[in-house]
Amino acid sequence: MLIKTYGSAVHGVSATTITVEVAVGQGVNFFMVGLPDNAVKESHHRIDTALKHNGFKIPGKRIVVNMAPADIRKEGSAYDLTIAMGILAASGQISAEKVGDYLIMGELSLDGGLQPIKGALPIAIKAREEGFKGFVLPSHNAREAAVVNKLNVYGAENIRQVIDFFNGEGSLEKVEVNTREEFFSKLNDYEFDFSDVKGQENIKRAFEVAAAGGHNLIMIGPPGAGKTMLAKRLPGILPPPSLKEALETTKIHSVAGRLEKNASLLSVRPFRSPHHTISDVALVGGGSFPQPGEISLAHNGVLFLDELPEFKRTVLEVLRQPLEDRVMTVSRAKFSVQYPASFMLVASMNPCPCGFYNHPEKECSCAPGMVQKYLNRISGPLLDRIDIHVEVTPVPFKDLSELGISEKSSDIRDRVIRAREIQEKRYEEISGIFCNAQMSAKILRQVCQIDPAGSLLLKTAMEKLDLSARAYDRILKVSRTIADLDASENIKPEHLAEAIHYRSLDRESWSGN
Repeated sequence: MLIKTYGSAVHGVSATTITVEVAVGQGVNFFMVGLPDNAVKESHHRIDTALKHNGFKIPGKRIVVNMAPADIRKEGSAYDLTIAMGILAASGQISAEKVGDYLIMGELSLDGGLQPIKGALPIAIKAREEGFKGFVLPSHNAREAAVVNKLNVYGAENIRQVIDFFNGEGSLEKVEVNTREEFFSKLNDYEFDFSDVKGQENIKRAFEVAAAGGHNLIMIGPPGAGKTMLAKRLPGILPPPSLKEALETTKIHSVAGRLEKNASLLSVRPFRSPHHTISDVALVGGGSFPQPGEISLAHNGVLFLDELPEFKRTVLEVLRQPLEDRVMTVSRAKFSVQYPASFMLVASMNPCPCGFYNHPEKECSCAPGMVQKYLNRISGPLLDRIDIHVEVTPVPFKDLSELGISEKSSDIRDRVIRAREIQEKRYEEISGIFCNAQMSAKILRQVCQIDPAGSLLLKTAMEKLDLSARAYDRILKVSRTIADLDASENIKPEHLAEAIHYRSLDRESWSGN
């Protein structure tokens, strides 16, 4: 007897439906074809033990399992349940009437329990597109898949529940999630708030400007000045994600298997902070079985690189292309996959190896030339993609001991949202540009025009502060954002003055040379 069941393979952040054909006939052998990897081939033993534990068995006949299309490599253990249901239906142990109407996925334990799978959300989206009646999967992933409306999603704890469901002897509970309600209920659910930060008003302002224009930012300061504390609070002042952005972010985390049990929609912007020992592949994605890297997990959120010069040079250099294109392409000999990578880069670093160069109280103990050598670990092309450079100094005791409450993240966010609305209107007819940081050189000349007084100020600053040539465009972009925060149609000299202040590392004299 020939039976077809359906599973799904995930490539990048999208899914492809896999047809599992099971034929039971004369003979005594088991064949699995259709380009399965070792984890799929091993499913034979997991299925056999799980079925015996639940009072069923793989028939002692010739069984051929074909996974089509045969030219797509099938990876992982999530096809266990799909194959098991095909074998039981083809051998007459369960009713074959409804098996083909559902997409079925799940990894089997030896006792028949169902283990979680990766990519439940993109699989559910594909199931709805292709008109399946429902999606049967482990209950661990059920809420994640139920984000997709107009699709019946059934979560199961073990294979026995699935067998009873297809035999009509029991029912699986349909899992329902009100996507919009879920989205709006957690929209402001941020753990960290700027009201916790004492002092550092100039740095908070720099973060506000960065959030308003989508600018990348780097902080330079001694240990303990509060760089990490400030960075963790940035997602809370970014504009809330749209429902589309939340779905995109959830898809990536679903594919990477990073969603918690019973999680549904990620409606807060992600904050990723990888350690400086991270490898190139772990940062950008890839591997023998490609997975999203940290830059894709930070999509629509913040990627924080603490102690930037301590990262390997090769790791930092692979950031250049995704920072520009906002997408990461992983290419292999037989295939290539794309992962979204639109994130804000926030980095921090000590000013020198000992950490106390330019410190107001402590003396730097580094040898001559060490400061410049330390800074040279960050390449010019990478630094060129960071619009805002700010120096962070330690907070004086009188500021730390103040009992007054600092401005809340929600108040800063309101101003950021208003500035972003101005930018959305400005770029509504330009494809692919949503904020000032994404402006091309051509658009920059149109949008960032300055008056003679501003032009003279910028010329004087370039000459007297020894600002490098690459600072010019960055200053104009940042000044445009500051003007938007001021609701000003034109860039004024005071906007330019503030933007010039945010170019610390471009001053030729900064490193003491």
